[in-house]
Amino acid sequence: MSEEFVLQTVGLTKHYGGVHALEGVNFDMRKGEHVAIMGDNGAGKSTFVRQITGVEQRTRGKIAFYGDEVNFSGPLDAREAGIETVFQTLALADDLDVPDNLFLGREKTKWDFLGPFRLLDYRAMREATMAGLEKTGVKIPNIRNTIANMSGGQRQCVAIARTATFASKLTIMDEPTAALGVQETAQVENIIRTLKEAGEPLILVSHNMRQVMDLVDRIIVFRRGRMVADLDVNATSGEDVVSYITGAKTGTEFEGAA
Repeated sequence: MSEEFVLQTVGLTKHYGGVHALEGVNFDMRKGEHVAIMGDNGAGKSTFVRQITGVEQRTRGKIAFYGDEVNFSGPLDAREAGIETVFQTLALADDLDVPDNLFLGREKTKWDFLGPFRLLDYRAMREATMAGLEKTGVKIPNIRNTIANMSGGQRQCVAIARTATFASKLTIMDEPTAALGVQETAQVENIIRTLKEAGEPLILVSHNMRQVMDLVDRIIVFRRGRMVADLDVNATSGEDVVSYITGAKTGTEFEGAA
């Protein structure tokens, strides 16, 4: 395990009874890289994300984060280590506004000398929220609006802003534009480019070939629970990626395949 890598997995495997959802995945990504995870439905993409973020416990294998082997007992452990994830479900509280969602579970307080009785520092949370939105380029007309009153694109941007605000070491986005229109998708893609310019590493799970070819450095292809290709975006084509996804290319050409 090397410190030059943000994330490494060795032999990462997940079985659900007799179902082999993930088998022997050897993966790595370097600092500042943006890496896409692609594959058909059921290929193991989301299972892979759930293992490295502690949502589920792996059957076997090793995970290293910045050179140190980790065993996250849950997503809170991963978050505390510096991994922030935007899942397809977004995990936003509809009845709360933007600052309350960004700081849900990690609220800023004041007057801590009162012991167990503390007051929320709404001003500090609003200021930090504005800084986070500015950092990612997200434009929300009124941050005091509740999530329930926002469009799908605005909701997604709030989830991404929350992730980018706190992700000190790695951001993971699972299909961040799957349910968005053209303009909203463009806004999310601009956020991803902003993170790239800032040198922040990112894993993007996506079915959108155009998006992947435009935004990332490498493409990892999963098929039937196995990693079958590790492709440099500048040295491959959409046709090649599709060939690995469908099995027209088996992965024997890729020496790192599991």
